Amino acid sequence: MIGGPAPRPCESCPYRRDVPAGVWAAEEYEKLVRYDAPTPEQPPRLFQCHQSDAGSAGRRVCAGWAGCHGDGLLAPRIAVIQGRLDAVTYRAIAEYVSPVPLFSSGAEAAEHGLSGISEPGAEARRVIGKITRVRSDLSQS
Repeated sequence: MIGGPAPRPCESCPYRRDVPAGVWAAEEYEKLVRYDAPTPEQPPRLFQCHQSDAGSAGRRVCAGWAGCHGDGLLAPRIAVIQGRLDAVTYRAIAEYVSPVPLFSSGAEAAEHGLSGISEPGAEARRVIGKITRVRSDLSQS
């Protein structure tokens, strides 16, 4: 099973207002917008924190995703039905409140992130370096 959101969104979370633009690939930012759709039209997959390898035992849902979209998310409901998420973790996602400012929508977060894709600044490059040291399942192209 996947764990619930961290107490605070990580330093590289694309939903954080203070994260530098251009940290993630365009397709990662484009995923955020889909969770703004009405609940039945959203992706059915949980949005995992980018700090953990995709198949790691310590993986958890993204705290920024939970904080931005909360109880309007389809994916946690489906995960409970499929037995991939327990009721306690579902409630943690639905009721999560971030202690740091988040963008008000996936579209707003994506717009910010995409604005730095072509030329990530020094802070974005520092964050990218940190992520690549933590994640063994990423490749830089």
